[in-house]
Amino acid sequence: MMKRLASYVLLGALLGAAPLHAAPKQKPFHFSVIGHTFPAEQGDADLKRAIAKANESRPAFVLASGIKSAAEPCSDKLYTQRRNVLNTSDRPLVLLLAGSDWTGCRNSAGRSNAIERLNRIREIYFEGPDSLGERKLELSRQSNIAKFRSYAENAHWEQGGVLFATVNLPSNNNHFLAEAGRNSEYEDRFVANRSWLQRLFALAKRRKLDGIVLFSDGDVGAHREQGFSLLPSFSSKQDGFSDTRRILRTLAEKYPGKVLLIDTSKERPADDVKPGTLTWRGNLGHVSLTSEWSEIEVEPGSKHLFSLHGPEK
Repeated sequence: MMKRLASYVLLGALLGAAPLHAAPKQKPFHFSVIGHTFPAEQGDADLKRAIAKANESRPAFVLASGIKSAAEPCSDKLYTQRRNVLNTSDRPLVLLLAGSDWTGCRNSAGRSNAIERLNRIREIYFEGPDSLGERKLELSRQSNIAKFRSYAENAHWEQGGVLFATVNLPSNNNHFLAEAGRNSEYEDRFVANRSWLQRLFALAKRRKLDGIVLFSDGDVGAHREQGFSLLPSFSSKQDGFSDTRRILRTLAEKYPGKVLLIDTSKERPADDVKPGTLTWRGNLGHVSLTSEWSEIEVEPGSKHLFSLHGPEK
């Protein structure tokens, strides 16, 4: 009896010293980003080459920015054709919408057709929860929330203790239009994006994730000095990113992990850092990626968590 009791005591001590449910250490991984490079004459060829390069190192996933150039037609035929090209990726491929995909589209009468084209893109690309590519990645879309049923392009997924998400913020001043009356598309999307960002940070906090990566076409500028305008002529043109920038800064300040903003905008303020440079202000990092492809390494436990590799290093 005494021997059996001693065995129980010893077993209890061993279990106390080594918890059964200790969290496994996350392993380093990397992902690829295809920049927004679509010449009007050879968009398919450039995209195929970039996808092949991005797949070579077998990344966890590929993020592709944009479907087409502003000079290419806003046609169902081209949208469908590019979906077929994007689906050739061997690795899971997540599409990030760019402003050139929809904001400048016009109908036969020369009037803006942006909203109709954006809705059509959503139908062609974002019907289900899966990513593009031959290997699928299951995504959580904002359209799963009844109030934001239209915003299927905003999606999030988790990999190695990091939350990744796309946010529809087009680079041409966030599609803010200086028009009389209500700027409906911009205002409705701002409400959706605000709710989306709040949801993402709450989720990352609740799950105690090490970091958040946000992909957008436009550069929100949340990493810059307070009061610095993205627009050279700020006095005569409203900054379409100002409200989103304020929200992002507030959320990042309250988040204990790292926040990395990745955009593919080619619109740079005169005194901004050059594309391909990863900079940090506190826990808020930023990089603009505009080359055919780049790689980001994620190393759990390291100082900045993220490092840039590939052509734009």
